[in-house]
Amino acid sequence: MKRLGLSTGFAVTALVAAMSSATVAQAGVTDKDILNDQMTTEDVVSNGLGPQGQRYSPLTKLNTKNVQELRPVWSFSFGGEKQRGQESQPLVKDGVMYVTGSYSRVFAIDVKTGDEIWEYNARLPDGIMPCCDVINRGVALYDDLVIFGTLDAKLVALNKDTGKTVWKKTVSDYQEGYSLTAAPLIVNGKVITGVSGGEFGVVGKVEAYDAKTGDLVWTRPTVEGHMGYIYKDGKKVENGISGGKPGQTWPGDLWKTGGAATWLGGYYDPDTNSIFIGTGNPAPWNSHMRPGDNLFSSSRLAIDPDTGKIKWHFQTTPHDGWDFDGVNELISFDYTDGGKTVKAAATADRNGFFYVLNRENGKFIRGFPFVDKVSWAKGLDENGRPIYVDENRPGNPAAAEKGSTVVAQPSFLGGKNWMPMAYSKDTGYFYVPSNEWAMDIWNEPVNYKKGAAYLGAGFTIHPTNEEYIGVLRAIDPKSGKEVWRYENYAPLWGGVLATAGNLVFTGNPEGYLMAFDAKSGEMVYKFNTGSGIVGSPITWEMDGEQYVSVVSGWGGAVPLWGGEVAKRVKHLNQGGSVWTFKLPASAEMASK
Repeated sequence: MKRLGLSTGFAVTALVAAMSSATVAQAGVTDKDILNDQMTTEDVVSNGLGPQGQRYSPLTKLNTKNVQELRPVWSFSFGGEKQRGQESQPLVKDGVMYVTGSYSRVFAIDVKTGDEIWEYNARLPDGIMPCCDVINRGVALYDDLVIFGTLDAKLVALNKDTGKTVWKKTVSDYQEGYSLTAAPLIVNGKVITGVSGGEFGVVGKVEAYDAKTGDLVWTRPTVEGHMGYIYKDGKKVENGISGGKPGQTWPGDLWKTGGAATWLGGYYDPDTNSIFIGTGNPAPWNSHMRPGDNLFSSSRLAIDPDTGKIKWHFQTTPHDGWDFDGVNELISFDYTDGGKTVKAAATADRNGFFYVLNRENGKFIRGFPFVDKVSWAKGLDENGRPIYVDENRPGNPAAAEKGSTVVAQPSFLGGKNWMPMAYSKDTGYFYVPSNEWAMDIWNEPVNYKKGAAYLGAGFTIHPTNEEYIGVLRAIDPKSGKEVWRYENYAPLWGGVLATAGNLVFTGNPEGYLMAFDAKSGEMVYKFNTGSGIVGSPITWEMDGEQYVSVVSGWGGAVPLWGGEVAKRVKHLNQGGSVWTFKLPASAEMASK
């Protein structure tokens, strides 16, 4: 395909000029569009297919009876020189797909033909410090803007029709270790973003920007002791210290470099008017340097989107010593108990436990292991606090040359890492992409240095089974039971999609887009995309036909941090493309 030369950070193909005036004049995305995203099947305008992030579609044209007729219609390459991990979820609006690639790139693609409309390439400095590959998880759409974060910690808003920059804001200093990798969240005209960089002793935060202008609205630090601010008429106004005052659950001045990065972003629950966002590990990993719970690390937070105030928090791993980030998505759902509707939210944590909370107040309802073995804790108490196995905490290096090594399960890459689960309203199950692995981990002395790695620990990850690492699980959040499972040789690192057609879609590093019967777990479809899938699938309908798209491109944290696991999957091919499939109308009719 012919492309114009690069200038000022973007490339625009000749297709822009050929776009019809009717296409260019399409209405922009509104707050109402985002709130209704789960039920408007002709588009996908939010990360998670709706603000609550359930990743559920009510479409039924494609189902277990006809999914074998699902066929590829086009594949679009991101370019061979910039492969690496591709963890994006595409968005689709008015016949155009907006999708990010590695190295902070954005593409607009004609969904009927697979032709490129425009491409944006961020000009990244040499000194970026992404922890876990040069990935990006997607854009946000609002009005006529396409908004995303870059690896040098900037928010960028592009015109949806041309790809030209409308505004650009620096969220944090990349030289301190900050970056942006999450898809932004839009709430009531504000862009909500978190930050990456927990391995560099940054201070995590959540910020809101005016979507149309890029002006900062409020900032909320996620480490106890730091001041939040709200911005009014261009003035910075103090808005309360996170946690009340410094050092309540941190020793000395360690709260000043406390980590708790909000690197996965969050979702929005309109029922409670709350942003639900998770926080990463406390810094450094060596827990003996920072006795105490270390708020608000390894936690889920409910934040008021209008003011940035923390409404409640739930800490999954107090005094984390294993890098069990609490960033995994907190998904809102309702269920009936004794004839009453419970407004709940669920998360599958890196630490191996699945939690069900009351999303109105953050109170613990129930929790249970969702992986085969948890070695660092005996279980959870009545408040959801872990009951530690003290001998399975990495030792204190002040008492020995490098601190005693322990075997911990799951590994720090988690019973579940970033890859988003899905919730089906039809079955009442969560579909959880998970992994079975353990780690040898030990602590080491460390001092903070701005912009340098701040771990104080060493580790080696290894599989716990010869036959499989990845497990896709169907979990009943009311009973805590695993209903069915699919075991995969390589780790699972991509997101999940559930549909009213009784289907569950996900991908694996071996390259397959797979579909399962949502009730039984039977695999009913698979197609190899040529590279590992670590992105999140979507579905929508166009001209009466149902489509499925997924990004393909092996990478992410596993090949970089995976130890013995990385050796097991080193033969997998890298890539960078988005595949689109459809169920032809003729196949739908034949299945009826």
